[in-house]
Amino acid sequence: MPDRLPLSRRTVLTAGALGALGTALPLGTTAATADTVAAAPGAGPARALRFRAAGTFRVVQFNDTQDDERTDRRTVELMGKVLDREKPDFVVINGDVITGGCETRLAVKQAINNVVSPMESRRIPWAVTFGNHDEDSLPQSGVDEAGMLKIYRSYEYNVNAENTRGVTGTSNTIVTIGSAAKKNREAFALWLMDSGRYAPDAIAGQDFAGYPAWDWLRMDQVAWYRDQSQRLEQRRGRKVPGLMFLHIALWEHRFMWWGGVNTRTAADAARGKARHGIVGERNEDECPGPFNSGMFNAILERGDVKGVFVGHDHVNDYMGDYYGVLLGYAPGTGFGAYGLDGAERNRLRGARVFELTETGDEVAIATRVVYARDLGIDLTANDQPMEPLPLAPRQQRL
Repeated sequence: MPDRLPLSRRTVLTAGALGALGTALPLGTTAATADTVAAAPGAGPARALRFRAAGTFRVVQFNDTQDDERTDRRTVELMGKVLDREKPDFVVINGDVITGGCETRLAVKQAINNVVSPMESRRIPWAVTFGNHDEDSLPQSGVDEAGMLKIYRSYEYNVNAENTRGVTGTSNTIVTIGSAAKKNREAFALWLMDSGRYAPDAIAGQDFAGYPAWDWLRMDQVAWYRDQSQRLEQRRGRKVPGLMFLHIALWEHRFMWWGGVNTRTAADAARGKARHGIVGERNEDECPGPFNSGMFNAILERGDVKGVFVGHDHVNDYMGDYYGVLLGYAPGTGFGAYGLDGAERNRLRGARVFELTETGDEVAIATRVVYARDLGIDLTANDQPMEPLPLAPRQQRL
C-alpha cells in the first residue's frame, strides 16, 4: 500500500476551517506548531539552532538535486565541496530532491540517502521543502510525500516538521535561530513552505489549457504564515526577521525581472534590473502556477520575511530587491537534471549561500552563489550515475 496522507495534499482548493493553529513554539523548535502529528520516537529531533558567538550564521540552499537512486556522482561531489568550503550552520534542499525512475521503496530511500548523506556525515542540521517532481516515482514505488517525510525525519540531523492539521502541504516548517547575544530569544526565522506539484485537471468545470500547469501556495498556508508570524512577534515583543524558501516561484519573481506585469522587451528587463538591483542570469521563463497565492502581499503586510528564494527553474540564478523583499533563485544543484543547452549544460550547477549577521536587534543578510565550475568539478555534458550509498540501519528498517 502507498504511504498516503488521509487526503491528497491538494484536495482542498480553498482554506478550510483552520481552528486554533497551536501554541507558540519554544526557542529553537523546528516544528510547525504544537498542533502537529506526533513524530515517531527518535525521529526528526528538534535541534536548537543559534547564532555563533561572533553573531554570524550561515545557510546553504541546494536546489533540484532531482535524480533517482543512481544519482549523478557530481551532485554529491558538489554538495560535499560546498559544505566543506562554506561550513554552514544549516542546509535546505529546496524541492525536487528526487524524481521519477525510483521503481521501489528501496530505490526512493537510496535516492534520498545519496543527497542527504553529505549533511549527515558532517553533522549539519538540514531540512527539505517538497517540489513538483518528488512524487514522480509514486506509481512505481508506492511512496508519496508523507512516506518521504518519514524517511527524512528518520535522519539524525533532519529538522523537518510533521504535517500541521488544517494546513495544506507537506511539512511546512519554521526553523528559529537563537540570538548569540541574548539568551532564550529568537533572532531569525527560516520559513520552509510546500508550494505543491501541479494544478488540478479542472476547477468548476474549466480546464487549465493555456495557463501554467504548476501548483501554488494555498490561502490556508498564507494564513498559517501570518498566524505564526504574529505569534513569534508576541513572544519576542517585536517582529522576528526571516527568509522564506519554497520550490515554485511566486508571480512577483517574474514581475520583478520584467519591471512590470505585461512587459516582455529588452528595455523592460533593463528597467526591472535597474529598479530592483537585479544580479544574475535568467535563462528560462519563471514557472509559477495559474493563480497568485497572495503570499507576497502577506509578507509585505507582516514585514518580517526579508527574502523569498526558490528553485524549480534550474537555469535561473538571479536575485533582486522587490519593494524591500529579496526575491531570488538558487541554481540547480543536480547534474542528473536538465540544465543549459548543449555543451553548457552544467555551467550553472551550484548552490546559494546566505550570510546572516546579528547587529543589535536586526540581522543583516548577504547572499552569493557558489558554482561547481569554481570547485574543480567535471562539467562535461553527460550523465555520470553512481552506485547508491549504503543505508544506515535506521533507514534500512523503514
